[in-house]
Amino acid sequence: MLAIGCFSVGTDQVDISAAERRGIPVFNAPHASTRSVAELTLGCIIALARRLGDKSAALHRARWDKSLAGLMKCAAAPWASSATDISASRWVCSPRRSACACCSTTSSRNSPCLARPVADLDALLEQADAVTLHVPETARTLGMIGKLQLARMRRGSYLLNLSRGKVVDAEALRDALASGHLGGAALDVYSTEPTPQVAEFDVGFCNLPNVILTPYVGGNTEEAQKNIGLEVAHALTEFIDRGSTEGAVNFPHVSLPPIPGTHRILHIHKNAPGVLAAVNNIVSEVDANIDAQRLATTRDTGYLVMDLNREVCDEVHARISALPMNVRTRILY
Repeated sequence: MLAIGCFSVGTDQVDISAAERRGIPVFNAPHASTRSVAELTLGCIIALARRLGDKSAALHRARWDKSLAGLMKCAAAPWASSATDISASRWVCSPRRSACACCSTTSSRNSPCLARPVADLDALLEQADAVTLHVPETARTLGMIGKLQLARMRRGSYLLNLSRGKVVDAEALRDALASGHLGGAALDVYSTEPTPQVAEFDVGFCNLPNVILTPYVGGNTEEAQKNIGLEVAHALTEFIDRGSTEGAVNFPHVSLPPIPGTHRILHIHKNAPGVLAAVNNIVSEVDANIDAQRLATTRDTGYLVMDLNREVCDEVHARISALPMNVRTRILY
């Protein structure tokens, strides 16, 4: 196996550490469904502010309810003047200082970012009328929204989880909704989810008002699915054809443009002192010349891409493969 492609944003279905140890890069599609998830998020915020789910459910039960009870002051006006123009104040809190979800879509990359970073999650929770979660499931994010975090949120505010179910303490969220501390919630993900496309499933929030429940459909648009396919297929093709690991979630990022007339060797090795020197000694001993070379490392893994000017790849390949730190070495062309 050369590489793994996850046709999704998440990679929790793969043991990425085990793949790294075996020299297998794992690719995903982190940005392909961003716009589709953002559309659902915006729609849910508006629906929560207007209590559209409750109003619709009441009419489905033949009950006419035109009252203003429970509606947020000013309803959805602070959030949207159109589907693409968000006029409210927006705050972002990310583990990576440079990360900003609203800047990751193609349509917004050439526009100035209107989101304001905050110091930490607590500061965001205390300021926001609607808190939306868009994080992977990691040891750092598991249970990141629990009883203490929900208590910090403004009374009557909304929590929207469109990331992974286990980042929110479901019992604490139910308590915050039942007590009236939160004005509503929207959940697209759950701590456990059925495998079949259609199945009986009790999410545990069915008896609570102003809670929008959707079955993990944030990226379920034709546009998103097409983009996911293209993004992952492109990453796999770039790795197979050029050795590029740009975008790999578990691997050093190396991308070296091809040089006509050269022979490329890919060397994956344990990250230890002296590996590059050992490789260069081998190249020197066979009287080859390195036209281009790029090395990157993670804590455990090193990845070297090297272009040679002589047809000595077989000998170089064999000798590099015999190095004690070698994980996998491949002649690309």
